Amino acid sequence: MDTARSQTESAALEGVYEYRSRPLVEPDWRRFPGWRDITEAEWADPQWQRAHCVKDAKGLRAVVGDLLDESFYEDWERDRLHRATMSVLLPPQMINTMAPEVTAARPGELTKAFHDDPVRRYMLPVFSDRHPHWPSHPMAGRDSLHEQDMWVVEGLTHRYPTKVLAELLSTCPQYCGHCTRMDLVGNSTPQITKNRLRLKPVDRADRILAHLRTSPGIRDVVVSGGDLANMPWPRLERFIDSLLEIDSIRDIRLASKGLIGLPQHWNSGPVLEGVGRIAQKARSRGVRIALHTHANAAQQVTPGVARAAWALLGAGLHDVRNQGVLMRGVNDSAHDLLDLCFALADHAGVTPYYFYMCDMIPNAEHWRVPLHRAQLIQRQIMGYLPGFATPRIVCDVPLAGKRWVDQVDSYDRELGVSHWSKSYLTPLEAVDPDAHSGSYHYYDPIDTLPLAGQRWWRETRQGSRQG
Repeated sequence: MDTARSQTESAALEGVYEYRSRPLVEPDWRRFPGWRDITEAEWADPQWQRAHCVKDAKGLRAVVGDLLDESFYEDWERDRLHRATMSVLLPPQMINTMAPEVTAARPGELTKAFHDDPVRRYMLPVFSDRHPHWPSHPMAGRDSLHEQDMWVVEGLTHRYPTKVLAELLSTCPQYCGHCTRMDLVGNSTPQITKNRLRLKPVDRADRILAHLRTSPGIRDVVVSGGDLANMPWPRLERFIDSLLEIDSIRDIRLASKGLIGLPQHWNSGPVLEGVGRIAQKARSRGVRIALHTHANAAQQVTPGVARAAWALLGAGLHDVRNQGVLMRGVNDSAHDLLDLCFALADHAGVTPYYFYMCDMIPNAEHWRVPLHRAQLIQRQIMGYLPGFATPRIVCDVPLAGKRWVDQVDSYDRELGVSHWSKSYLTPLEAVDPDAHSGSYHYYDPIDTLPLAGQRWWRETRQGSRQG
């Protein structure tokens, strides 16, 4: 990267961002015609939230009435038929954070605000969002991080020396358009026939636990899916209890975007009582249990989310952390990230932890940010937040794993190709030394490249088709 240019860009935010502690706001769900009679008790009920999720155009019309133009629904349907890799599932809580300041009254009045809204852009994508010429990168893949290739038993990904990912289920209370596990999670779409977990849940959990009991080199387990908010609490508690019986495990991280999309679940009495039990047992054994969630925009951090996060901490969790995704049109500026991080840290007790660069899955080019932009934003946010609450922007490099964006070994900005290295082998590579080349690659979205780079990729793609 050109040093002078980098320094100029890095200075662009200097003196511009002014911190102000802004109170959280719960948007009034009664602004939508379909929810005008919904009481606070109903809104706070996780079962009511689940039962009234929006899954299709009919469901959204029932909520917003004629406040959205028909053109929006046509755009959405075109995306469902031709681009979407995830089906739509939106709890009322999530919808209510879209266009939160608009109190529309006339037909169509909500349309522009809804279309421009950052939460809508990643939770309810429409065809016009996608890039017309490069909806997918030529190097994109369904399981772009090769997680299933690195299963040591079904659902247990082992790609780091001391850490594993346990995928216990393949459903969520809400589906994100950019989901990195779009190959496995959720319902099939017209474009994507999903893979399926084959074992019964109890058998899968038993095999995962059996492997961990015979693997003393593993100390850290991320328990995920899918989303743990969709797992019956007694079954999840039994699994965590079993993890706590394994001497080598020191950290357990529970993954749930549901804290943001369905905070009512995590703030319910039975769940909090169960969290208290596992937290007490973990402390007695010197194990840390944290919950990792996924907020991408400050407006998603509402008083309801804050109450649930503080309740989890009060029940004894060691920490609640946020792992967002850096996405164009959603949060790709230092201002956006700082607003979000201060909302989380100041009011919800949630520690900003990571922002991932969006993975190279199909039809995600319009969300992805080039590496140099991520590096710039990382520099711009430094110095505003406490060090422990300053998130790291990371690139999850296929087969290499998470790397801070400034850890790149080399970077060709014209072709958008970055080269990365690591100091360990995954079990997959250990049994196949030829699979380890010493260099791993990530690719910028093509539409962000100089014209010469775009031309190179266009000619390369055309050549591969002809070949």
